[in-house]
Amino acid sequence: MAETISLADFEKVEIRAGTIVEAEPFPEARKPAIKMKVDFGPEIGIRKSSAQITKHYEPQALVGRQVMGVVNFPPRQIGPVMSEVLVLGFPDEEGEVVLAAIDKPVPDGGRLF
Repeated sequence: MAETISLADFEKVEIRAGTIVEAEPFPEARKPAIKMKVDFGPEIGIRKSSAQITKHYEPQALVGRQVMGVVNFPPRQIGPVMSEVLVLGFPDEEGEVVLAAIDKPVPDGGRLF
């Protein structure tokens, strides 16, 4: 387990709901991955991301799915793609990523609390 943090530390992390509007294979990545564009609503807009989620997901099945993402990390270069958001997930028994789920529709851009 990681060290204990304060509520103020947690509040610095902007975890928002967004809807995947585009998803496609990312063959240029070192490990199999999917490139995505996620709509985080009018305040934040559409952000690009890349995720190693090919074990459990096909790109076309991701479009329209709501996900959670950290929107206030600095952009990070992943091969030819500038990733602008960290889409969140958990490892399964084999260490493959399973996306963190939102079980009922919420407005894009809504903040986790």
